[in-house]
Amino acid sequence: MNIILAQPRGFCAGVVRAVEIVERTLALYPAPIYVLHEIVHNRHVVDGLRTRGAIFVEALEDVPMGAVCIFSAHGVASAIVTQAKQRQLKIIDATCPLVTKVHLQAQRYVEQGYELIIIGHRGHPEVEGTRGCVAGQVHVLSTVPEVHALRPATPDKLAYVTQTTLSIDDTLEVIQALTERFPSIQGPALSDICYATQNRQNAVRQLSDKIDILIVVGAHNSSNSNRLREVGKQSGVATYLIENASDLQQEWFDHAQHIGMTAGASTPEILVTEVLTQLQIWGVQTVEQMEGVNETTTFKIPLEFGATSC
Repeated sequence: MNIILAQPRGFCAGVVRAVEIVERTLALYPAPIYVLHEIVHNRHVVDGLRTRGAIFVEALEDVPMGAVCIFSAHGVASAIVTQAKQRQLKIIDATCPLVTKVHLQAQRYVEQGYELIIIGHRGHPEVEGTRGCVAGQVHVLSTVPEVHALRPATPDKLAYVTQTTLSIDDTLEVIQALTERFPSIQGPALSDICYATQNRQNAVRQLSDKIDILIVVGAHNSSNSNRLREVGKQSGVATYLIENASDLQQEWFDHAQHIGMTAGASTPEILVTEVLTQLQIWGVQTVEQMEGVNETTTFKIPLEFGATSC
């Protein structure tokens, strides 16, 4: 057996920034420090930070008055910011800059009188944060049938934004359906879609005709990791989403000669390495990395940490 590693894979710039913010906060302030929601959707990352003094909570009521509180990379609603200030929390914002960009765009649309649509998954922390940063009615949808069922109050003045962990390909059919039904609808440029999501999906598609099986290393509650699994299956490849090497099953590889491997945008490379080690024990002889996009994007971290970028 041989393995081909997708390129790019794993951590994106927004995740690197968010994790570094928590690490620097732990170095700057006495433990415990609090993080609202998982900083990123990966149990290995979260557990590692927890052992160093980070406490992850789902509600601000679980954060003591005056404590240090970090907002996760997914962003939060305006009401959460207000509540945090009322509780006199030391707020440190680890929201991905691409998510912040979506928030600002959504607010501009609403201020201009548009009825807002969010293309994304209901209940996802990022979508709930975007939904909560604007006033008025907001529609959340992710499928073409939902577009057909939509009954907006102002059909001639609609605008949409998208969840950043969806790629251009993920949203294309929905955007086309919206445009066909509501020709005057406004939306951001396709370049506003998260570069990392699209790049990782493109790599899987390029890899699919060279492999018998695809392993996606990522969390089961990670939107982009689940989408990588879907892309693999849609490409006709047997695909498995695993959190770590212990999830592997040897019988998956009984008839496989060429194995592909990728990782979600919140997956650290150490988990990929552990999976590689186990597969080498089971008979993998060669490991190569496909040619692909070399991501060079970095995002600034808050100035209070004395650094300008990750």
